[in-house]
Amino acid sequence: MRALIIASSLCLLAGQALAAGKDCEELKAEIAAKLDAKGVTGYSLEIVAQGTVIGAQVVGRCEMGSKEILYVRQPF
Repeated sequence: MRALIIASSLCLLAGQALAAGKDCEELKAEIAAKLDAKGVTGYSLEIVAQGTVIGAQVVGRCEMGSKEILYVRQPF
């Protein structure tokens, strides 16, 4: 159930995070603040070039869509 809540929250974040012209660090900080406010722990956000990583969960795009912010769940 918790995974479903986190996944749906991330989908909502992704929809809001499509502010392609935003600075990547600023957007990453905003996403982290939202996740922290929801009590999500054990994750990292990584900024990579668009299309570099396949199969990861993209939660934001920045710098005119040339970069993506990935949500990576840390193992317990």
